[in-house]
Amino acid sequence: MSFSLSRRSFLMTGAAAGGVVLLHPYSARASAGQAHLRILSTTDLHCHVHPYDYYADRENDTMGLARTAAIVAAIRAEATNTLMVDNGDYLQGNPMGDYMAYARGMEDGVVHPVIAGMNALGYDAGTLGNHEFNYGVAFMDKVNAGADFPIVCANFARSLGADPLADDLHLAPYVILDREIVDGAGARHPIRVGIIGFVPPQIMRWDAGHLVGSFEARDILEAARAWVPVMREEGADLIVALAHSGISDAPETPMMENAALHLAGIDGIDAVVAGHNHRVWPSDDFEGPGIDRDRGTLNGKPATMAGFWGSHLGTIDLMLEREGDGWRIAAFESDARPIFERTEDRSIRPLVEDHAPVIAATDALHDETLDYVRAEVGQSTAPLHSYFALVADDPSVQIVSLAQTWYLRQLLQGTEHEGLPILSAAAPFKSGGRGGPDYYTDVAAGPVAIKNVADLYLYPNTLQAVRITGAQVKDWLERSAGIFNQITPGAPDQPLINPEFPAYNFDTIDGVTYRIDVTQPARFDRDGTLVDETAHRIIDLAHDGRPIDPAQEFIVATNNYRASGGGNFPGADGASVILAAPDTNRDVIVRYIVSEGTISPAADGNWQLAPAGGATVLFDSGPSAAAYLDDIRARGVQIEEAGPGDDGFARFRITL
Repeated sequence: MSFSLSRRSFLMTGAAAGGVVLLHPYSARASAGQAHLRILSTTDLHCHVHPYDYYADRENDTMGLARTAAIVAAIRAEATNTLMVDNGDYLQGNPMGDYMAYARGMEDGVVHPVIAGMNALGYDAGTLGNHEFNYGVAFMDKVNAGADFPIVCANFARSLGADPLADDLHLAPYVILDREIVDGAGARHPIRVGIIGFVPPQIMRWDAGHLVGSFEARDILEAARAWVPVMREEGADLIVALAHSGISDAPETPMMENAALHLAGIDGIDAVVAGHNHRVWPSDDFEGPGIDRDRGTLNGKPATMAGFWGSHLGTIDLMLEREGDGWRIAAFESDARPIFERTEDRSIRPLVEDHAPVIAATDALHDETLDYVRAEVGQSTAPLHSYFALVADDPSVQIVSLAQTWYLRQLLQGTEHEGLPILSAAAPFKSGGRGGPDYYTDVAAGPVAIKNVADLYLYPNTLQAVRITGAQVKDWLERSAGIFNQITPGAPDQPLINPEFPAYNFDTIDGVTYRIDVTQPARFDRDGTLVDETAHRIIDLAHDGRPIDPAQEFIVATNNYRASGGGNFPGADGASVILAAPDTNRDVIVRYIVSEGTISPAADGNWQLAPAGGATVLFDSGPSAAAYLDDIRARGVQIEEAGPGDDGFARFRITL
């Protein structure tokens, strides 16, 4: 079995834009039989091609392949030989992706804008991420057909065989790039670079509706251990693993999601391009055994992770030495270069400008996307914002739950489930965190457009409903309450939020009332593992004004990701699903607003933080949150400004 591409030369430069370029030391000092190879990488682009925030309808200097592309030419020029790869999650993640999937379509001759941008940059190879499956495999295949470069994946199959080599893979597991490399004396030599790709096997849960029954996924490490020796036998001089998988020092387990560290430890793999975590490597973001920030290595192998949305360009520099008919790595470096920096006054300073070829290749579809997202669907009598969604019942989450409940009630009419109490689970998707101090929903009162609905609900999930018990409802909320640090009663200025806990796993449930006692230890950890059976943060849980009966059954409206086990929530493992709706949660919100005409998204205060003996806690939000302090105070939250936070955030003090 062979997966290879014919020979062509690497991109070679000694100057760029008419000026002399300072070569990387590897290129500058390479002699005969030595060659510098630079591997450039992007990851988690999530369809961010233009430096534009479609939700806010304004330019944004922190994102966009067109900005990342602007540093590619200069970084290529520093090296005698380069390759460029993408590590997945390129297809979904903003309204442009939704527009192409739901409105524009992919008829013959159309090249998806993110692929058009990549083609303009001359990528050499890529792999799949988990979000490539959000719109279905058929759509993904149409998009990928427009790529001028191979896209590989070694652990996604139409069916699994007795071993990985017998799998009926949907894509080629790897590609061998036959190239010519230029050494320090200017001589050309052949080199064979193997590129192998991997996707998190959790796609089978996260996109079960698109995949189960037609496709299967294999463990990343199992697939790698089978295919890497085959690549060596085929004559690969180097093997680069594109792992759409995060970095974790957790022990190896079957079907693990974040396997990049263990992947790097496999014999035969020379370098790893990681992703999925939406973080940067090398940096202080990761630590632990086998993770060396100073050397930029995972288990001794050079590795990089280039942030997200085009925020960074990953680089792995290899000094190669001729060894017989092949090559060996004599030295290496890894880095991730940003497209912006945050100044002392907390503003954003772009480090690059737009790359004209990428803009030109995608301008028409960018303009079409703007027309799409600006279409009005209704009116709102009050602002919709998420600045305080992690500390109080919130209007931006409330409107999602109102829409889900409205929709589900109609679908359950005449079924065996009609008459059971309907609850709704929803999480704040935009609440700062890694997205930065501007990553919040903030929709003024007045017209509501599709872009605003997309801002409220970022993902193209479909609505599903689960049937669970009152005890499972309580544990669902306990799982969510793990986002809070344990607070000492009466103590001052304690950080409230655990920054390692993803906000999209902070589900609040509408239709019940409850309080969260953050003085108690968490019952579940950030991954949803039960860590303390005696711990109970959820108190005064009630339905219709009466304490909830642990045995009573409820219908909970949620999404396909959560219902199929995403986030590891009690009662939501796929087995409890009683309805899988054909519509996305986002479309449900649009329909609800259209049916209402005018919405009044006031939070009903069904949950709150319990008193903690007068303790004060610190909470960071966006600087614009200060404009809504009177609103949150009216909801009973004792809050005041507490000065600037880190990295451009504003800090607030809450008295419990």
